[in-house]
Amino acid sequence: MRPPTVVDEDVRQTLRTAAVVLLEHLPELTGELVARTRDGDEVYCACVPYDEHWKSTFEGVRLGLTAILQPPSERRDLVFTANMARRRAEQGLPLDSLLRMYRLAGQVVWSALVDHMERERPERLSVLVRAAGHVWHAIDRQSMVACDTYNRREQEILGRSRERVNALLDALLDGTADAGVVRAAEAALDLPEHGAYAVVTVRRGGRQDDALLPESLDGMRLLWRMRTGHEVAVAALGEAGLDDLCRELSYVISGVAGVSPVVTGLAELGAAHELALLAMRTCVDGGPEIARLDGRVPAALMLTRPDLAFHLLDSALGPLLALDSADRDTLLTTLETWLACDGSAARAAARLFCHRNTIVNRVRRIEQLTGRSLARPRDLVDLALALDAARLLPNRNA
Repeated sequence: MRPPTVVDEDVRQTLRTAAVVLLEHLPELTGELVARTRDGDEVYCACVPYDEHWKSTFEGVRLGLTAILQPPSERRDLVFTANMARRRAEQGLPLDSLLRMYRLAGQVVWSALVDHMERERPERLSVLVRAAGHVWHAIDRQSMVACDTYNRREQEILGRSRERVNALLDALLDGTADAGVVRAAEAALDLPEHGAYAVVTVRRGGRQDDALLPESLDGMRLLWRMRTGHEVAVAALGEAGLDDLCRELSYVISGVAGVSPVVTGLAELGAAHELALLAMRTCVDGGPEIARLDGRVPAALMLTRPDLAFHLLDSALGPLLALDSADRDTLLTTLETWLACDGSAARAAARLFCHRNTIVNRVRRIEQLTGRSLARPRDLVDLALALDAARLLPNRNA
């Protein structure tokens, strides 16, 4: 039995001799490997043009065989492998297809080595068997380098893609998107320029749990962005409406959300975002509450012009607000409940757990204090708006 050092040298010399011969048949090896790689792999064929595939395979096999003739420190094939893996990631070739190519490369090269030895040096076949580990180790090294480089490059590409998508979403939501940005967003976000959209805002901390907010709801697609204090989504409604959107949101939102009216294109999302934020501001507690702007227009008006809202509040409810806190809060709650019950004293009494006559007496007192009659439509509007102002504007009834 020969010493291991002799065996190692014997193996290396056998591989070098075979490599020199195989280098003379590079076109044939390249053609076989390209054919086997593309056969049955439609994705490879779609992602990598044939000419480029043939040239890169030729160079890869050449460098792989040349590496056998070089010291281990001069593995130029690994540099080529890294560059090629980076290119394949940029082309969108799946990693599985790339690694399959390396397995096939090992099979093609090994079969060529065995065929050569059987024809020319059959007495060296036993040595070649001992060389198998060296050959497959080299293929494994290439596969590992390819996999590592591919994954790093893919993450870089995905990172830049996410950054671009986020930048386009931000431009749409901020209302700064010109026609060119809108067209770019249409392509990058896979959304039609013209279609039914709404914007949803969710106050931070208003989720049912720590899971991600949904990217789809009953056929509606949602694209989320995080902002200071809230999260915002562009909702592509498709054939759905706001009723459908709000119903589905109610299953996943436990806090406070605002929903804009429907807009008809990407260019209108900036205005829709502002309206969704305004709708969310009409919610004064922690929810659960989903506020649609189309149902909160009077309250939204109070928020957009606080100076006028304070004036209305003072003129319509001033004497009532001057009462002590307990009396004031009782009357404000009664007025709010009476309005919510469409002026029905009986229904308001049931909600507040008191007698109907108690509600009637409180309503009369509200009319006396404010000088307004709840039977007159104009006075009723003033009181309803003033009540919204009292609920939404800070420190006016404290």
